[in-house]
Parts: sequence; structure tokens; C-alpha cells
Amino acid sequence: MTIDISTFNPFDPTTQQCPFPHYAQMRADSAVHPVPSIGVHLVTKHDLVMTVLRDPQTYSSMFGGSGMPLSSADREKFVDVMAAGYPRVPTMLTADQPDHTRYRRLVARAFHPKVIAEMEPVIREITVGLIDSWIDKGRIEFVKEFGVPLPVRVIAKALNVPDDRLADFKRWSDDSIAGIGTNITVEQRVQAEYGVNEFQHYFAEQINLRRTEPQDDLLTNLLNASIDDDDPEVTDKRQLDMAEMLSIVQQLLVAGNETTTKTLTEMIRLLAENPAEWEKLKADPSRAEKVVEETLRLSTPTQGMWRILTKDTELGGVQLTKGQRIIIVFASANRDEALYDDPDGFNP
Repeated sequence: MTIDISTFNPFDPTTQQCPFPHYAQMRADSAVHPVPSIGVHLVTKHDLVMTVLRDPQTYSSMFGGSGMPLSSADREKFVDVMAAGYPRVPTMLTADQPDHTRYRRLVARAFHPKVIAEMEPVIREITVGLIDSWIDKGRIEFVKEFGVPLPVRVIAKALNVPDDRLADFKRWSDDSIAGIGTNITVEQRVQAEYGVNEFQHYFAEQINLRRTEPQDDLLTNLLNASIDDDDPEVTDKRQLDMAEMLSIVQQLLVAGNETTTKTLTEMIRLLAENPAEWEKLKADPSRAEKVVEETLRLSTPTQGMWRILTKDTELGGVQLTKGQRIIIVFASANRDEALYDDPDGFNP
């Protein structure tokens, strides 16, 4: 069946429920697909997505804030809220070289293997505690009682956020991504930025406390992280300033939170819809890793990512111009018929 992709909008709520038939049609007919209504092209085939990812000189990660670009009139509405917070510094996900390497080095120093190893028993304890709270009921509302609280509590623990701030922690995460993939008003985006300010001020206070009262935690590690003087790949060896630390903490909050909730929820859905795979997993728990990997492929919790062109170029037979925005659609690349015999099937 042919799908009409002429008016496709990736941010339409109805389309978002199941965009995959549209992506398949694009891969067949329009691999770099224009969406005039929002002024972007969607890159949908695996090889083209990889071309973009491997060429950061042409396809920059410094695409600005979340959500669609704003008009000059709408940007004026953000002046006051932005002035009340710390600068929104592009780090990690939204940085290009050489800054990206500097940030990676510093975060690696903060999130070293010892920190990760020490988190494993904590994650197990949180997981078991959540399961114990509802296992005797025989049934749960999965998202509310497990999918959301598990990653929130784990990331909060890593950042030393007390239990009485968990609701705020989740809200700050939601505010941080409010403009991504959703049709919300400019006024709603402004309110979300106030939530980001609240997040910034809370963690700025916590970081400043660690200047005089260091703790064995990630915030102290970020504060003290440094780059070796003889590191040849990094010329800017400054330690992180406050705005940079807040940006990195914000990305850790979002990256470990929303994506984990989506993956856990989709995994349960896929296993429920494929009972034979559920039975195989119960019989052989060592299959869990394969189930996770296949869930990530099929559900793709981060559906796509922005890039902005640094120069005129051609991609997949389509001419793109400097300053133009594209979305590399991971969710489509993960179902590319050129790589998978059964791209829409759940085959762990």
C-alpha cells in the first residue's frame, strides 16, 4: 500500500503514534525528504544517516535549542526567562569539535569506571525495591509504577538528589525536552524554560556547596575534573565553568531518564505482543541482552536528531544549502530494508 508522504509532519501527534509506514515510503521514494511546513529535510536511510554522522564538518551538531526555530517576535518572549537563568551552553550533544572532545574528556574523568561500578548495586537495590512494592498485587500500571520511577531514582541517586525532590527532578527533565517532538505553544515553551531555570539554580547551589564540602559523588567529580597537560587532542584544557556543568548535568538528566522510560515501556509492549519471545526469555534469562538490543532497534527511544548545514552540499541526490536544518531519523534507519530481512519484526 502506498502511503501519502506529501504532507508528512514528524511532530503531528497522530503520526507520532506510528510513523514507520511513512518512513518506509520515504526510504523507497524520497530518502532525503523535504517537509516544507517546518522547513527541514528528513534523512531516512541507514547509509545516509551514517554519512551525516561521519561528517560533522558539514553537518553541525550546534543546531541551537530544542524544538523548531522561533521567529524574532517569539524570541523576544524568552528574553526575561533566559536572563533569570544561567547561559544555555552547547555541550556534548550540541557541540562540535574541538569543544566536543574537551567535554568528553572532562565527563569521562567525572564518570570514570569506579563510579559506574559503584552504581550497579544501587541500581539493583532501587529495582528490587520498586518490584517489591507492587509484586504481590499481581498487576501494575507499568509506566507509572516502574518505567518512570526507576530511571528517575537512579539518576537522582547518581547526582545525590534527595527523595523529597524526586517529583521536581522528573518535572525538570520534562521541561528540558518540552520543545522536542511536541506541538506546544510558545507560551508553554517559555514556562518550560522557567522550569529549566529552577533546575539550574538548584544544581548551581549544590555544586557551590561542593567547593567547600566535597562529596563522593558525580557533582564533585565534575567540579574537579581536569585534562592532562600532555593530552594532544585537546588544546583548551580549562576546567568546566558553572554554565557548562549545568548543561552537562541537564543532558545526563534527560539522556538517562526519558529514554530509559521509553525503552522499558516499549520492551514490555513488544514482549506482550510477541508471547513466544516472552516464553523464551523466561526459559533463558541470558537472552535479555538480545531483547534489549532488539527493543532499541525497533522502538528507538531517540527517534532522530537535528543537524545544521555548514556549507552547501548534496545528500542522497538532494541539494542542501548552508544554514539548512535536517533531522537524521534513527527510527527509520533502524528499519532499513537494506540491512534487515524483517525490519518491522521483533527478532531478538
